[in-house]
Amino acid sequence: MEGDGWEWDETLYAGSAAYYSRGRLPYPAELAAVLREELGLDGTGRLLDVGCGPGSIALLLAPLFDQVVAVDADGEMVAEGRREATRRGVRNVSWIRMRAEDLGADLGRFRAATLAQSFHWMDRARVASTLFAMLEPGGSWVHVHATTHQGAGKRGDAPEPRPPREEIASLIRAYLGPVRRAGRGTLPTGTATGEAELIAAAGFAGPRRLEVEGGRVLERSQDDVVASVFSLSSAAPHLFRERLGDFEAELRTLLERASPSGRFLERTREIEVVVWTR
Repeated sequence: MEGDGWEWDETLYAGSAAYYSRGRLPYPAELAAVLREELGLDGTGRLLDVGCGPGSIALLLAPLFDQVVAVDADGEMVAEGRREATRRGVRNVSWIRMRAEDLGADLGRFRAATLAQSFHWMDRARVASTLFAMLEPGGSWVHVHATTHQGAGKRGDAPEPRPPREEIASLIRAYLGPVRRAGRGTLPTGTATGEAELIAAAGFAGPRRLEVEGGRVLERSQDDVVASVFSLSSAAPHLFRERLGDFEAELRTLLERASPSGRFLERTREIEVVVWTR
């Protein structure tokens, strides 16, 4: 995305890592099952998870590979992933703080690479070319498209009580302004598009499109919903500066008004998986 008027900086998710795993809806086990069948995964080979965050994909797919290398530019995210791997007893994941633009041959070759909710933050042409060189012949780039900070459905067609997402967005704008924030910059037109053309230009064949059904209803606490807000780059804690406490207090008042019990329901969204082949 760099070169489109926005440049990455290290504050993009500053302060968000502690909230990410709790705030984001989990990827379903069905995602691992779909990829195991589609890619013929059998517990061998190496996976490179780029923009791994706290390990949401890396830890889910770890049983399907001999080794996983999880890379993220945010040191706090990498630390969260390492802690969660220890908690779960997952020992075949290596955690590296590194920008995707700095990936290179020293990490070796991989059977597959995964990117989930991360590619749009990168120098996409450069990263696509690098990944092509790092994958084994016949290897797969697995691009996971998902919205996990909030559930599916709008008022009237979603389970109740639902988090008041429209009101939350209005509150964020009241504190941070009408233009979406991202690190030290802004995204007046949103994140970049046109990724398929860039991936194809790097030499990848495809794509093959897979779907993992959503629809599962999950119960969420007030703390879960607060965490979902602070997990966003557009509402990362550092953006609020000295007004962070005021914002959280108003957010919790809004949530208490929507559900005095502190209980919310959200329906998981469908996940689209796009597979490209080297």
